[in-house]
Amino acid sequence: MKKVLIFYASYGGGHLSAAKSILKYITEHYTDVEAEMIDCMKYINKPIEKVTTGAYREMAKKVPRLWGKVYSGSEKGLLSKISKDSNKLMARKLNHLLQEKKPDLVISTHPFSSQMVSYLKRKGKLNCILATIMTDFAMHKQWLIGHEYTEYFFVSNNSMKQDIINYGVSKDKILVTGIPMSDRFFENFNTEKIYKIFELDKNKKVILFFGGGEFGLGRERTLQILCAFIQKVPSYQIVAVSGKNEKMKETFEHLVQENRAEDRVRVLGFTDKVPELMHISSLVVTKPGGLTTTESLASNLPMVIINPIPGQEEENAEFLVSNGVGVWIKKEDNLEEVISNLFASPHILEQMKKNTEKFTKQYSTKTICEMLLHN
Repeated sequence: MKKVLIFYASYGGGHLSAAKSILKYITEHYTDVEAEMIDCMKYINKPIEKVTTGAYREMAKKVPRLWGKVYSGSEKGLLSKISKDSNKLMARKLNHLLQEKKPDLVISTHPFSSQMVSYLKRKGKLNCILATIMTDFAMHKQWLIGHEYTEYFFVSNNSMKQDIINYGVSKDKILVTGIPMSDRFFENFNTEKIYKIFELDKNKKVILFFGGGEFGLGRERTLQILCAFIQKVPSYQIVAVSGKNEKMKETFEHLVQENRAEDRVRVLGFTDKVPELMHISSLVVTKPGGLTTTESLASNLPMVIINPIPGQEEENAEFLVSNGVGVWIKKEDNLEEVISNLFASPHILEQMKKNTEKFTKQYSTKTICEMLLHN
């Protein structure tokens, strides 16, 4: 029986989503593999995990520019050294778990666990295969600390692979598979049924608008953007999702009433029907988190990018824009002008949709599992 440990950490949803996807596939397809998913930071120290994840959320929400500096600074200099040294210390605690479990394979979806396992391998305390799944669209050096002791890097795109090669990692270790995600996005949905569920007009195209988000960033700007879409694109209907942000949901509803747009705008709170909504949509307006970006590209959706957190989300935004699959609305931009230009010709969205095809990795989870477990 082969033993597999899947490590993640709760700093953003993409790491957890990738880990869940891998665990589900292994459980359903490999009877000779024992797999377990573990939050590496919670295992090491629950109070530290609570403080650090809380600090990340608060910083990203209240002082995002500071978070951007932390993100950038962690690639070099003092912050990078502090991070590396901390992970070495924490690796000693993680080693207790690894000695108990004795995995043949460790799959890591967060740079901290990749660093800790590679450190233990370097010290000769661990002898297993280490595979790192990078859950964003641009390289960050924290993922690559200890790369000499990592057998596989799974990445989302070719330009990211080239950046990692340029950093000094052997090209044979880097595989462009896409980021693992829920297989629900690849179901054969009944389009007409989805329109009925959300009381939408099947003769009108849909814009999917994510405006709540984990941090509720840029509230005023979000409202301005939603209002502009309502007023400037009356031929489309909009599904505005506020997530668990109840205040934002109430504000959305008030905005819809003010614009007398109840017949063509649906406001939702939290929903587990994101795959269905993406299936019927022609465009998504969203923050460019790794998970949402992955899901949107897999659904062949052009993206309008709003309120990216400085750091990894701004890098994701730059990637999307440079590859012709996204339009980034920045603070200084004229909203009406950007939206009018986007809908000036149907060919614009058609081309953006076509551009997404080269990034749609429908079988990323399957590909990764087969590469790692069919040896």
